[in-house]
Amino acid sequence: MAGETNYFSEITLLTTHYNRSISLERLLMSFEERHIRFKEIVVSDDGSKTEHLKNLELFKEKYGIRLILTEKNKGLANNINKGQQAVKTPFTLYVQEDFIPTERFSQALKDGLTFIKVNDQIDLVRFYAYRKHPYLKPLKNGFSEMEFHFWRPDAYQFNCYSDHPHLRRSSFPDKFGDYIEGIKSDRAEFKMAMSFVQHKGKAIIHDDYRELFIQENSSAEPSQVVRKKMKQQLQLTDSFFIKIIRIIYRNIKFRIEYLFL
Repeated sequence: MAGETNYFSEITLLTTHYNRSISLERLLMSFEERHIRFKEIVVSDDGSKTEHLKNLELFKEKYGIRLILTEKNKGLANNINKGQQAVKTPFTLYVQEDFIPTERFSQALKDGLTFIKVNDQIDLVRFYAYRKHPYLKPLKNGFSEMEFHFWRPDAYQFNCYSDHPHLRRSSFPDKFGDYIEGIKSDRAEFKMAMSFVQHKGKAIIHDDYRELFIQENSSAEPSQVVRKKMKQQLQLTDSFFIKIIRIIYRNIKFRIEYLFL
């Protein structure tokens, strides 16, 4: 496939992996197809099954990955922490294995890297989200700053941080701490998001955040995150009453956690 190669010598691609080596290879192949190269690719594995570990060993030669292993499954938080500790470059692009970059991502990454290098106040450059952040300040090159206003409504503003595809400084844990281990992955991500706003983190996000990556979970390798059935039903319900109760609950809960967590 013809095209100019974009080599990001200051960025390590960090991917966490657990029993989804087919999805991981799809991600690695998609970066090659987009002619995107990194200084290094770190794959942090969380105690996958033997058949997946065999594939990972093949990827070391095929894609040049550096593999960080553990003897037993210790959870996503530990997997992210040990992966980040292995990164040697100034910047880390974190992408989970169920995402695929689109043709537009290369330019977005170039622009995002320029932002974070020029402005040392920027901690995070996001490339994906499920919904629009409620308070945005337009910048340039298709990016906006994600603003946080404690007393304004819409609890979604607490999610300036997300483990969706993003670029961050590799020194990120020095300011915001490591992921808290030994708890459920959703809770660990929530606590990191809370730490981000508590420590006055600054994040920017691409305005076309649904056009830079495609999230794809196959039936053969479904998501490894298990959520309670009742929680999933509440999130999917069309009941106006339930939605209002959930909005009120989240606004109160998030503010209490922000103040006292």
